[in-house]
Amino acid sequence: MFAPGEDASALRRRAFGPEQLDLFRALPGDLAPRDAQDLMAYPFFSLAKSKRLQPIDFRAGAIAIRVEAVPEHGMATIWDADVLIWAASQIVNARDAGLRTSRLMAATPYEILTFVGRGASARDYQRLKAGLDRLQSTTVATSIRQTAERRRHRFSWINEWKERADANGRALGVELILPDWFYAGVLEDALVLTIDRAYFSLTGGLERWLYRVVRKHGGRQEYGWSFDFAHLHAKSGSLSPLKHFAYDIRDIVRRQPLPGYCLAIERAPSSAERLSFKPSAVDLPAETSRRRRDARAGDNL
Repeated sequence: MFAPGEDASALRRRAFGPEQLDLFRALPGDLAPRDAQDLMAYPFFSLAKSKRLQPIDFRAGAIAIRVEAVPEHGMATIWDADVLIWAASQIVNARDAGLRTSRLMAATPYEILTFVGRGASARDYQRLKAGLDRLQSTTVATSIRQTAERRRHRFSWINEWKERADANGRALGVELILPDWFYAGVLEDALVLTIDRAYFSLTGGLERWLYRVVRKHGGRQEYGWSFDFAHLHAKSGSLSPLKHFAYDIRDIVRRQPLPGYCLAIERAPSSAERLSFKPSAVDLPAETSRRRRDARAGDNL
């Protein structure tokens, strides 16, 4: 219903808010893959390919996360999160190039699928659409990046998405709208890290999750980082019992599949097992050279 003196555009602003989203068209080229640090550090996705309906409930100090799914689609998986890695990569690369970005993004399925290392068949397209449905229907409530400890930001990984077609019904691509929480973390706070493109070749959900944790916490530190198994289990949000989770972690350490990192298990007398990780030897010389260059640059300031 119109207020006195209110036109149709004013009514739309009152109903849907003042923001007018410009369309951001995906950039061409082989862009560096970027991941959002918050998504790398905390449990936000199902690690299983089977449908998950049980919520994720995680608490650590002031950090609270609850992820909920709907029966029709199930919870968004760590493979579905590849779409968010694609989006973060597009936004950061556009920002660095001085281009205007937006939460409203348009691309062809081919552009998204090839970026994340998948095929471009009709079956791959259908799997992509199913992933977009899970991202849209999964809801998240979190205290991360909220000014007050008791505040929660609630959102879906994709506010909405649609297939685009021309007047003859020929498919042109997809459009999607990212949530404020994710967009702000990628663009405004620049909370992103470059990841190894070989990440997309990891087939196991636990391997993918572990790479993101290792990349976030281990970074390029020469001496790496470590976590005890129980803490890792809590951070994963996995439904697997700790005993089975520990067995799977040991198997990953045995196989060493994570690109750029070496994994090891430590166990001091009368203490719990810990997973330690550090950059592989081939990566350390380049990182050492970079630090030396940065130090010399600082000396010249």
